[in-house]
Amino acid sequence: MRAFFEFDKHRTDYQTEILAGLTTFFTVSYVIIVNPAILSAAGIPKEASVMATILTAIFGTLLMGVYAKRPFAVAPYMGENAFIAYTVVQALGYSWQTALAAIFISGVLFTILTVSGLRGWLANAIPRTLKHSFSVGIGLFLAFIGFNNMGMVSLGVPGAPVKMGNISELSVMLSVAGLLLITALLILRIAGALLIGIIFTTAVFMSLKLIPFPEALVSMPPSLSPVFLQIDFQGAMTWGFIGVITSVLVMDFVDTMGTLIGLSSRANLLDAAENLPEIEKPMLADALSTIAASLFGTTTAGVYIESAAGIEQGGKSGLTAVVVALLFACAVFFSPLLTSIPPQAYGPALVVIGMLMLQPVTKFDFGNYSELMPAFLTVSLMIFTFNIGVGITAGFIAYAAIKVLTGNIRDIHPGMWILAAFSLTFYLFYPYHS
Repeated sequence: MRAFFEFDKHRTDYQTEILAGLTTFFTVSYVIIVNPAILSAAGIPKEASVMATILTAIFGTLLMGVYAKRPFAVAPYMGENAFIAYTVVQALGYSWQTALAAIFISGVLFTILTVSGLRGWLANAIPRTLKHSFSVGIGLFLAFIGFNNMGMVSLGVPGAPVKMGNISELSVMLSVAGLLLITALLILRIAGALLIGIIFTTAVFMSLKLIPFPEALVSMPPSLSPVFLQIDFQGAMTWGFIGVITSVLVMDFVDTMGTLIGLSSRANLLDAAENLPEIEKPMLADALSTIAASLFGTTTAGVYIESAAGIEQGGKSGLTAVVVALLFACAVFFSPLLTSIPPQAYGPALVVIGMLMLQPVTKFDFGNYSELMPAFLTVSLMIFTFNIGVGITAGFIAYAAIKVLTGNIRDIHPGMWILAAFSLTFYLFYPYHS
């Protein structure tokens, strides 16, 4: 197994990889509850959706670990699920069964693009500064989510969208204490700092009865039949639905590309040219996971940015992902226990990860505005629109436009023209609704 997962190449070991898998799982396990809760707004039965979410995570993460041999967790994306529930179903009036057709079609198209090598070629066409901006933007995006989970940042009013939360609340103060604990453990180089912080904070919340103890430790898995193979292709065969398919396609493409490169940069998996070797393998795992997700009855699946938690614990091989997949399998029976972890417990871990992912900002070329502005737009719009895809597509378009305006067309890789045009379709076809 050491040879299969290339431990010597990555300078890792069983203990490190298992700990990394545990950390990633505890950080990403919220998807088991949050994804079905969001999709319930589309009318998807919640209990069956829980099962679909878990099965998608098992399939995708196991494929990522065994085939692609990367330490990334795969699960239904946040953001894409909200787009399906609130825009496609509620605003545009399509059924969730029809919406699943868009997921399936995008997965098939991604598989074709990946197998042909075009998807990897496009990924390698991205300029270095933009690649570094993905890591920085994702890090700040995670930190923003973490602060919100902790209660330190909350929704504001028009003109001031966010504000400081009520830090006098006991739950917020305990979450801040969890942040300080994780930081101290990192400084002291204690192995498993993030995981220890998550478990300790959860235990304190339970002991103070701020959250209830789970009613049961073990439960039988719910039935998948209400959502399994419920795709409505006939409803998707309309001109109006092209915009939905295009939006899903672009969102998944840029989210996966940005997340893969950003996480790989942090895990030191990129080569000298800042490219991810054999990038087609994790991309194929992502594409096949999206197809599986639609068949199981849930939305677009892909690499989770919370995989950074395991990477920070030293996870570099596919064994990290295999451990995560096995834990998702256990979650089929232990979901009441695992989903009892409150956002205030894993929020501090996300903030710390965000801090650690800022390092590539030192590689920005601050003297070259034609490189700096696209990177800045990528980072800032990821956060201020709360959408990774918006930040990345804006960066692609701005890069090509600025190079043209300044007479530096030769700097543009042929693949970047395609990415810029592809990104432009996202804004042209996106079904805008307030």
